[in-house]
Formats: sequence, structure tokens, C-alpha cells
Amino acid sequence: MADMAARTPAERELARSYTTGDGGTRFNVTGLSVEHHPDRSATLTYRLTVARRGHQDEAWAVTLPWDDKSFVDVLTSPAPDPVRLQQLVHVVRALLEEWWDTKAHNRQSARMGRRLP
Repeated sequence: MADMAARTPAERELARSYTTGDGGTRFNVTGLSVEHHPDRSATLTYRLTVARRGHQDEAWAVTLPWDDKSFVDVLTSPAPDPVRLQQLVHVVRALLEEWWDTKAHNRQSARMGRRLP
């Protein structure tokens, strides 16, 4: 994981661990890389330890393609609008949760992540 001080505020916020709204799943972020592309899209690559009550923790690498160019300024800004930053974090976390919930029966979701030893 890159030096946190060198990250943008959005990258620092996206790299924070969190628990889902129902409290059933904790996404412990152990790494995040953000690759910016010439077409202004980005790829977010997470390393996660997913913790659930009654289950063994699972380590995963998950790649989220980010084609929504309307948030490029938030991702790269040294001082993003706080409301838009929270919107970005909410959308990315929703995508992570959707991946988690659908990876077992959706091929596209399954290709986004790989279980780590």
C-alpha cells in the first residue's frame, strides 16, 4: 500500500475499512491501489480481509473498473467537495458489497476478485 500521506483525500477515504449497514460483514482494507488511465477512467484494486460472524475470515484481491468520469475530479483533488467525496465512497462501497454478494453466481462479479491464501 502506498504511503498514506502521498494519497489524495479520496484514496485515503476509500482505503478505510468499514462494516456493512446491517453489521454482518466487515471489509478490512489491507491495500488499495488506484491506477488512472489516459481516458480518465481508473481501476481500483483492493486487498481485503472479509470478516463475518460465524465464518472464517477470507482474504481477497478485488479489481473494480471505474469508468464514471464524473468523479475523476474527486479522485484526484487535493481538496474534494466533502459531499461528492462521501457520494464516491458510498458508490464504491456499494460496488464492493454487490461483488461480495454476487460473486458466487455471477460470472462478471466472479472475475473481479480472487481469493488469496
